[in-house]
Amino acid sequence: MADEILRTGCCIVGAGPAGAMLSLLLARAGVPVTLLEARRDFEREFRGDTIHPSTLEVLQQIGLAEPLHALPHAKASSFRLESADRVDVTAVYSRLPTPFPYMMMMPQARFLEFLTDQARKYPHFRLLLGANVDRLLEERGSICGVGFRSEDGRGEVRAPLTVAADGRFSRVRKLAGLESVSTSGPLECMWFLLPRRDEDPIFEAGLKVAPGGIVAMLARPSHWQIGWVVPQGRTQALRAQGIAAFRDAIVAILPWIADRIASVHDFSEVTLLSVAGSRLQRWYKPGLLVIGDAAHVMTPVGGVGINCAIADAVETHNVLAEPLREGCVLESQLADVQKRREGPTRIMQQFQARVQAGLVNALESGRPARPPLFVRVVLSIPWLRDLPGRITAFGVRRVRLEHPEERPLARPVSDASTAA
Repeated sequence: MADEILRTGCCIVGAGPAGAMLSLLLARAGVPVTLLEARRDFEREFRGDTIHPSTLEVLQQIGLAEPLHALPHAKASSFRLESADRVDVTAVYSRLPTPFPYMMMMPQARFLEFLTDQARKYPHFRLLLGANVDRLLEERGSICGVGFRSEDGRGEVRAPLTVAADGRFSRVRKLAGLESVSTSGPLECMWFLLPRRDEDPIFEAGLKVAPGGIVAMLARPSHWQIGWVVPQGRTQALRAQGIAAFRDAIVAILPWIADRIASVHDFSEVTLLSVAGSRLQRWYKPGLLVIGDAAHVMTPVGGVGINCAIADAVETHNVLAEPLREGCVLESQLADVQKRREGPTRIMQQFQARVQAGLVNALESGRPARPPLFVRVVLSIPWLRDLPGRITAFGVRRVRLEHPEERPLARPVSDASTAA
Protein backbone atom coordinates (compact mmCIF):
# COMPACT_ATOMS: atom_id res chain seq x y z
CA MET A 1 0.00 0.00 0.00
CA ALA A 2 1.37 3.43 -0.98
CA ASP A 3 1.88 5.98 1.74
CA GLU A 4 -0.87 8.55 2.18
CA ILE A 5 0.61 12.06 2.03
CA LEU A 6 -1.07 14.89 3.91
CA ARG A 7 0.05 18.49 3.59
CA THR A 8 -0.46 21.13 6.26
CA GLY A 9 0.92 24.42 7.56
CA CYS A 10 2.22 22.98 10.84
CA CYS A 11 2.58 19.35 11.91
CA ILE A 12 2.31 18.87 15.69
CA VAL A 13 3.16 15.50 17.25
CA GLY A 14 1.58 14.77 20.63
CA ALA A 15 -1.87 15.86 21.85
CA GLY A 16 -0.90 16.63 25.44
CA PRO A 17 -1.37 20.10 26.93
CA ALA A 18 1.38 21.73 24.84
CA GLY A 19 0.35 20.14 21.55
CA ALA A 20 -3.40 20.59 22.01
CA MET A 21 -3.09 24.22 23.11
CA LEU A 22 -0.67 25.11 20.30
CA SER A 23 -2.96 23.45 17.74
CA LEU A 24 -5.91 25.52 18.92
CA LEU A 25 -3.97 28.79 18.98
CA LEU A 26 -2.47 28.29 15.52
CA ALA A 27 -5.79 27.22 14.02
CA ARG A 28 -7.36 30.41 15.40
CA ALA A 29 -4.49 32.37 13.84
CA GLY A 30 -5.34 31.01 10.38
CA VAL A 31 -2.59 28.37 10.19
CA PRO A 32 -3.50 24.91 8.81
CA VAL A 33 -2.62 22.39 11.54
CA THR A 34 -2.40 18.60 11.68
CA LEU A 35 -2.12 17.13 15.20
CA LEU A 36 -0.97 13.52 15.55
CA GLU A 37 -1.56 11.49 18.72
CA ALA A 38 -0.31 7.92 19.17
CA ARG A 39 -3.24 6.87 21.37
CA ARG A 40 -6.79 6.35 20.15
CA ASP A 41 -8.23 8.59 22.89
CA PHE A 42 -7.17 10.84 25.75
CA GLU A 43 -7.77 8.29 28.53
CA ARG A 44 -4.14 7.75 29.40
CA GLU A 45 -2.08 7.10 32.51
CA PHE A 46 -2.32 9.49 35.43
CA ARG A 47 -1.12 12.93 34.48
CA GLY A 48 -1.38 16.26 36.23
CA ASP A 49 -4.95 17.44 36.67
CA THR A 50 -4.08 21.04 37.52
CA ILE A 51 -4.98 23.98 35.30
CA HIS A 52 -3.16 27.09 36.45
CA PRO A 53 -4.40 30.70 36.60
CA SER A 54 -1.99 31.59 33.78
CA THR A 55 -3.65 29.03 31.50
CA LEU A 56 -7.10 30.28 32.47
CA GLU A 57 -6.03 33.84 31.64
CA VAL A 58 -4.89 32.73 28.16
CA LEU A 59 -8.21 30.97 27.61
CA GLN A 60 -9.99 34.12 28.77
CA GLN A 61 -8.12 36.07 26.07
CA ILE A 62 -9.77 33.88 23.42
CA GLY A 63 -13.17 33.63 25.08
CA LEU A 64 -12.88 30.04 26.32
CA ALA A 65 -12.42 30.39 30.10
CA GLU A 66 -16.16 30.48 30.77
CA PRO A 67 -16.96 27.39 28.63
CA LEU A 68 -14.17 25.47 30.39
CA HIS A 69 -15.60 26.39 33.80
CA ALA A 70 -18.91 24.87 32.72
CA LEU A 71 -17.27 21.43 32.87
CA PRO A 72 -17.07 19.55 36.21
CA HIS A 73 -14.05 20.73 38.20
CA ALA A 74 -12.76 21.60 41.66
CA LYS A 75 -10.81 24.65 42.82
CA ALA A 76 -7.77 24.75 45.11
CA SER A 77 -7.20 28.13 46.76
CA SER A 78 -3.94 27.04 48.41
CA PHE A 79 -1.40 24.23 48.68
CA ARG A 80 -0.24 22.86 52.01
CA LEU A 81 2.65 20.73 53.25
CA GLU A 82 1.82 18.55 56.25
CA SER A 83 4.26 16.66 58.44
CA ALA A 84 3.98 14.93 61.80
CA ASP A 85 4.31 18.12 63.82
CA ARG A 86 3.04 20.97 61.66
CA VAL A 87 1.11 22.17 58.61
CA ASP A 88 2.67 24.81 56.35
CA VAL A 89 0.57 26.61 53.74
CA THR A 90 3.29 27.01 51.14
CA ALA A 91 1.28 28.60 48.31
CA VAL A 92 -1.84 30.77 48.53
CA TYR A 93 -3.66 31.49 45.27
CA SER A 94 -6.67 33.34 46.68
CA ARG A 95 -4.62 36.55 47.12
CA LEU A 96 -3.20 36.63 43.58
CA PRO A 97 -4.07 39.52 41.23
CA THR A 98 -6.01 37.48 38.70
CA PRO A 99 -9.64 36.79 37.75
CA PHE A 100 -8.86 33.15 38.59
CA PRO A 101 -7.33 33.08 42.10
CA TYR A 102 -7.24 29.29 42.34
CA MET A 103 -5.86 26.17 40.77
CA MET A 104 -8.55 24.43 38.72
CA MET A 105 -8.61 20.66 39.20
CA MET A 106 -9.96 18.74 36.20
CA PRO A 107 -9.05 15.33 34.73
CA GLN A 108 -6.55 16.02 31.98
CA ALA A 109 -8.50 13.90 29.51
CA ARG A 110 -11.47 16.28 29.77
CA PHE A 111 -9.20 19.31 29.34
CA LEU A 112 -7.56 17.88 26.22
CA GLU A 113 -10.94 16.95 24.78
CA PHE A 114 -12.07 20.53 25.39
CA LEU A 115 -9.07 22.03 23.58
CA THR A 116 -9.29 19.71 20.58
CA ASP A 117 -13.07 20.11 20.33
CA GLN A 118 -12.55 23.88 20.12
CA ALA A 119 -9.84 23.39 17.47
CA ARG A 120 -12.18 21.19 15.41
CA LYS A 121 -14.35 24.25 14.77
CA TYR A 122 -11.73 25.35 12.26
CA PRO A 123 -11.88 23.39 8.98
CA HIS A 124 -8.10 23.68 8.50
CA PHE A 125 -7.45 21.68 11.71
CA ARG A 126 -7.02 17.93 11.51
CA LEU A 127 -6.62 15.48 14.43
CA LEU A 128 -5.17 12.04 13.70
CA LEU A 129 -5.62 9.63 16.63
CA GLY A 130 -3.74 6.33 16.70
CA ALA A 131 -0.97 7.80 14.52
CA ASN A 132 2.43 6.52 15.68
CA VAL A 133 5.26 8.65 14.31
CA ASP A 134 8.30 6.53 13.46
CA ARG A 135 10.40 8.64 11.12
CA LEU A 136 11.29 12.21 10.28
CA LEU A 137 11.14 13.43 6.69
CA GLU A 138 14.05 15.54 5.55
CA GLU A 139 14.82 17.57 2.45
CA ARG A 140 17.95 19.65 1.84
CA GLY A 141 19.01 19.41 5.48
CA SER A 142 15.68 20.51 6.94
CA ILE A 143 12.90 18.52 8.60
CA CYS A 144 9.82 18.72 6.38
CA GLY A 145 7.37 16.43 8.20
CA VAL A 146 6.92 12.98 9.69
CA GLY A 147 6.07 9.46 8.67
CA PHE A 148 3.56 7.52 10.76
CA ARG A 149 1.74 4.23 10.96
CA SER A 150 -1.86 3.65 12.01
CA GLU A 151 -4.56 0.99 11.74
CA ASP A 152 -5.20 2.23 8.20
CA GLY A 153 -1.59 1.75 7.09
CA ARG A 154 1.30 4.13 6.62
CA GLY A 155 1.17 7.85 6.01
CA GLU A 156 3.13 11.06 5.89
CA VAL A 157 2.42 14.59 7.02
CA ARG A 158 4.47 17.28 5.28
CA ALA A 159 4.74 20.82 6.63
CA PRO A 160 7.11 23.82 6.81
CA LEU A 161 7.41 23.17 10.56
CA THR A 162 7.12 20.06 12.73
CA VAL A 163 6.59 20.59 16.47
CA ALA A 164 7.46 17.75 18.84
CA ALA A 165 5.14 17.89 21.85
CA ASP A 166 5.08 14.15 22.47
CA GLY A 167 6.06 14.09 26.13
CA ARG A 168 8.97 13.03 28.28
CA PHE A 169 9.56 9.84 26.25
CA SER A 170 9.47 11.81 22.99
CA ARG A 171 9.95 9.63 19.95
CA VAL A 172 10.54 12.67 17.74
CA ARG A 173 13.28 13.96 20.04
CA LYS A 174 15.08 10.60 19.76
CA LEU A 175 14.67 10.50 15.98
CA ALA A 176 16.15 14.00 15.77
CA GLY A 177 19.14 13.03 17.93
CA LEU A 178 18.66 15.89 20.39
CA GLU A 179 20.47 15.43 23.71
CA SER A 180 19.15 16.13 27.22
CA VAL A 181 20.97 17.07 30.42
CA SER A 182 19.77 15.88 33.83
CA THR A 183 18.36 18.49 36.23
CA SER A 184 17.24 16.34 39.19
CA GLY A 185 17.24 12.77 40.44
CA PRO A 186 14.35 10.42 39.67
CA LEU A 187 11.17 10.02 41.67
CA GLU A 188 8.61 7.23 41.47
CA CYS A 189 4.98 8.00 42.21
CA MET A 190 2.20 5.41 42.53
CA TRP A 191 -1.11 7.09 41.61
CA PHE A 192 -4.64 5.89 42.31
CA LEU A 193 -8.15 7.26 42.89
CA LEU A 194 -10.32 7.16 46.01
CA PRO A 195 -13.88 8.42 46.52
CA ARG A 196 -14.21 11.90 48.02
CA ARG A 197 -16.73 12.43 50.85
CA ASP A 198 -18.32 15.43 52.53
CA GLU A 199 -16.67 14.72 55.88
CA ASP A 200 -13.14 14.65 54.40
CA PRO A 201 -10.55 17.25 55.49
CA ILE A 202 -11.24 20.65 53.95
CA PHE A 203 -8.44 21.31 51.47
CA GLU A 204 -8.01 20.76 47.77
CA ALA A 205 -4.29 20.16 47.30
CA GLY A 206 -1.53 19.10 49.66
CA LEU A 207 1.46 16.96 50.46
CA LYS A 208 1.80 14.76 53.56
CA VAL A 209 5.31 13.70 54.59
CA ALA A 210 5.66 10.86 57.09
CA PRO A 211 8.26 8.20 57.92
CA GLY A 212 6.37 5.81 55.62
CA GLY A 213 6.55 8.05 52.59
CA ILE A 214 5.32 11.19 50.86
CA VAL A 215 1.70 11.31 49.76
CA ALA A 216 0.27 13.91 47.36
CA MET A 217 -3.45 14.65 47.56
CA LEU A 218 -5.33 16.41 44.75
CA ALA A 219 -9.10 16.88 44.81
CA ARG A 220 -11.30 16.07 41.84
CA PRO A 221 -15.04 16.85 41.99
CA SER A 222 -15.93 13.37 43.28
CA HIS A 223 -12.57 11.70 43.90
CA TRP A 224 -9.16 12.18 45.44
CA GLN A 225 -6.17 11.68 43.19
CA ILE A 226 -3.61 10.14 45.56
CA GLY A 227 0.08 9.75 44.75
CA TRP A 228 2.52 7.86 46.96
CA VAL A 229 6.05 9.11 46.26
CA VAL A 230 8.86 6.64 46.92
CA PRO A 231 12.61 6.63 46.19
CA GLN A 232 13.63 5.30 42.80
CA GLY A 233 13.58 1.49 42.59
CA ARG A 234 11.34 0.76 45.61
CA THR A 235 8.11 0.07 43.75
CA GLN A 236 9.09 -3.48 42.78
CA ALA A 237 9.56 -4.42 46.44
CA LEU A 238 6.24 -2.75 47.35
CA ARG A 239 4.41 -4.73 44.70
CA ALA A 240 6.01 -7.95 45.91
CA GLN A 241 4.50 -7.37 49.38
CA GLY A 242 1.00 -7.44 47.90
CA ILE A 243 -1.90 -5.01 47.63
CA ALA A 244 -2.96 -5.46 51.28
CA ALA A 245 0.44 -4.25 52.50
CA PHE A 246 0.26 -1.36 50.05
CA ARG A 247 -3.16 -0.31 51.40
CA ASP A 248 -1.97 -0.59 55.01
CA ALA A 249 1.06 1.59 54.29
CA ILE A 250 -1.11 4.32 52.76
CA VAL A 251 -3.57 4.24 55.68
CA ALA A 252 -0.67 4.60 58.12
CA ILE A 253 0.10 7.94 56.47
CA LEU A 254 -3.51 9.03 55.81
CA PRO A 255 -5.72 7.42 58.50
CA TRP A 256 -8.85 9.23 57.29
CA ILE A 257 -8.97 7.14 54.09
CA ALA A 258 -9.19 3.82 55.96
CA ASP A 259 -12.93 3.54 55.28
CA ARG A 260 -12.45 3.45 51.49
CA ILE A 261 -8.95 2.14 50.77
CA ALA A 262 -10.43 -1.29 50.01
CA SER A 263 -11.73 0.19 46.74
CA VAL A 264 -8.17 -0.25 45.45
CA HIS A 265 -8.54 -3.95 44.63
CA ASP A 266 -5.21 -4.70 42.95
CA PHE A 267 -2.18 -3.06 41.37
CA SER A 268 -3.95 -2.76 38.00
CA GLU A 269 -5.67 0.26 39.60
CA VAL A 270 -2.34 1.81 40.61
CA THR A 271 -0.33 3.66 37.97
CA LEU A 272 3.42 4.08 38.30
CA LEU A 273 4.84 7.38 37.12
CA SER A 274 8.63 7.56 37.16
CA VAL A 275 10.03 11.01 36.46
CA ALA A 276 13.54 12.46 36.43
CA GLY A 277 14.02 16.12 35.55
CA SER A 278 15.92 16.90 32.35
CA ARG A 279 16.22 19.59 29.70
CA LEU A 280 17.34 19.74 26.08
CA GLN A 281 20.41 21.82 25.36
CA ARG A 282 19.01 22.73 21.96
CA TRP A 283 15.25 22.74 21.36
CA TYR A 284 15.28 22.94 17.58
CA LYS A 285 16.74 21.92 14.24
CA PRO A 286 15.87 23.38 10.84
CA GLY A 287 12.16 22.65 10.37
CA LEU A 288 11.73 21.17 13.88
CA LEU A 289 10.87 22.64 17.30
CA VAL A 290 10.58 20.69 20.57
CA ILE A 291 8.36 21.98 23.40
CA GLY A 292 6.69 20.82 26.61
CA ASP A 293 7.93 17.70 28.39
CA ALA A 294 9.67 16.66 25.17
CA ALA A 295 12.01 19.65 25.65
CA HIS A 296 12.14 19.79 29.46
CA VAL A 297 10.87 17.10 31.80
CA MET A 298 9.48 18.68 34.96
CA THR A 299 9.19 16.61 38.15
CA PRO A 300 5.86 16.47 40.04
CA VAL A 301 7.11 19.07 42.57
CA GLY A 302 4.69 22.01 42.58
CA GLY A 303 2.53 20.53 39.84
CA VAL A 304 3.96 23.05 37.35
CA GLY A 305 4.54 20.75 34.38
CA ILE A 306 1.30 21.67 32.61
CA ASN A 307 1.88 25.35 33.31
CA CYS A 308 5.31 25.19 31.67
CA ALA A 309 3.99 23.23 28.69
CA ILE A 310 1.17 25.73 28.09
CA ALA A 311 3.63 28.62 28.37
CA ASP A 312 5.75 26.96 25.67
CA ALA A 313 2.71 26.74 23.41
CA VAL A 314 1.78 30.38 23.99
CA GLU A 315 5.28 31.67 23.22
CA THR A 316 5.51 29.39 20.16
CA HIS A 317 2.30 30.97 18.90
CA ASN A 318 3.59 34.48 19.70
CA VAL A 319 6.79 33.98 17.72
CA LEU A 320 5.74 31.67 14.91
CA ALA A 321 2.08 32.30 14.05
CA GLU A 322 2.89 34.97 11.47
CA PRO A 323 5.82 33.11 9.86
CA LEU A 324 3.62 30.00 9.63
CA ARG A 325 0.88 32.05 7.97
CA GLU A 326 3.48 33.01 5.38
CA GLY A 327 4.66 29.40 5.07
CA CYS A 328 8.30 30.00 6.00
CA VAL A 329 9.95 29.61 9.41
CA LEU A 330 13.57 30.63 9.96
CA GLU A 331 15.92 28.79 12.30
CA SER A 332 16.52 32.11 14.12
CA GLN A 333 12.80 32.24 14.93
CA LEU A 334 12.93 28.75 16.42
CA ALA A 335 15.90 29.90 18.50
CA ASP A 336 13.78 32.84 19.71
CA VAL A 337 11.19 30.43 21.13
CA GLN A 338 13.90 28.65 23.12
CA LYS A 339 15.38 31.98 24.24
CA ARG A 340 12.01 33.09 25.63
CA ARG A 341 11.32 29.88 27.49
CA GLU A 342 14.68 28.41 28.48
CA GLY A 343 15.50 30.86 31.31
CA PRO A 344 12.16 30.49 33.13
CA THR A 345 12.38 26.71 32.68
CA ARG A 346 15.89 26.54 34.16
CA ILE A 347 14.84 28.55 37.22
CA MET A 348 11.76 26.40 37.78
CA GLN A 349 13.75 23.18 37.49
CA GLN A 350 16.32 24.48 39.97
CA PHE A 351 13.48 25.27 42.39
CA GLN A 352 12.02 21.79 41.90
CA ALA A 353 15.38 20.12 42.48
CA ARG A 354 15.93 21.96 45.79
CA VAL A 355 12.45 21.16 47.10
CA GLN A 356 12.70 17.54 45.96
CA ALA A 357 16.08 17.07 47.66
CA GLY A 358 14.67 18.38 50.94
CA LEU A 359 11.64 16.11 50.81
CA VAL A 360 13.65 13.01 49.93
CA ASN A 361 16.17 13.74 52.70
CA ALA A 362 13.33 14.07 55.21
CA LEU A 363 11.82 10.82 53.99
CA GLU A 364 15.06 8.86 54.20
CA SER A 365 16.11 10.32 57.56
CA GLY A 366 12.69 10.12 59.23
CA ARG A 367 12.88 13.80 60.22
CA PRO A 368 9.76 16.00 59.89
CA ALA A 369 9.67 17.72 56.53
CA ARG A 370 9.56 21.47 56.22
CA PRO A 371 9.64 23.80 53.23
CA PRO A 372 13.17 24.75 52.15
CA LEU A 373 14.77 27.57 54.15
CA PHE A 374 14.43 30.11 51.34
CA VAL A 375 10.70 29.34 51.10
CA ARG A 376 10.27 29.71 54.87
CA VAL A 377 12.05 33.07 54.77
CA VAL A 378 9.83 34.27 51.93
CA LEU A 379 6.67 33.13 53.74
CA SER A 380 7.73 35.03 56.86
CA ILE A 381 7.97 38.40 55.06
CA PRO A 382 4.50 39.95 54.43
CA TRP A 383 5.35 41.59 51.11
CA LEU A 384 6.99 38.39 49.80
CA ARG A 385 4.61 35.78 51.21
CA ASP A 386 2.63 35.43 47.96
CA LEU A 387 5.74 34.73 45.86
CA PRO A 388 5.51 30.88 46.02
CA GLY A 389 1.87 31.07 44.92
CA ARG A 390 2.77 33.46 42.10
CA ILE A 391 5.55 31.22 40.84
CA THR A 392 3.45 28.06 40.80
CA ALA A 393 0.45 29.89 39.33
CA PHE A 394 2.21 31.94 36.64
CA GLY A 395 5.72 30.55 36.34
CA VAL A 396 8.81 32.70 36.55
CA ARG A 397 7.49 35.02 33.83
CA ARG A 398 3.80 35.53 33.09
CA VAL A 399 2.99 34.74 29.46
CA ARG A 400 0.18 36.26 27.43
CA LEU A 401 -0.99 35.98 23.85
CA GLU A 402 0.50 38.91 21.98
CA HIS A 403 -2.07 38.61 19.19
CA PRO A 404 -5.17 36.84 20.55
CA GLU A 405 -7.49 37.80 17.70
CA GLU A 406 -8.91 35.15 15.40
CA ARG A 407 -7.67 35.40 11.81
CA PRO A 408 -8.80 33.87 8.51
CA LEU A 409 -6.80 31.22 6.71
CA ALA A 410 -3.86 32.93 5.04
CA ARG A 411 -2.38 30.24 2.81
CA PRO A 412 -4.82 27.42 2.01
CA VAL A 413 -3.25 23.99 2.04
CA SER A 414 -5.00 21.35 -0.01
CA ASP A 415 -6.67 18.66 2.10
CA ALA A 416 -6.48 16.32 -0.86
CA SER A 417 -4.37 13.28 -0.05
CA THR A 418 -1.91 11.91 -2.54
CA ALA A 419 -0.11 8.61 -2.79
CA ALA A 420 3.63 8.30 -2.80
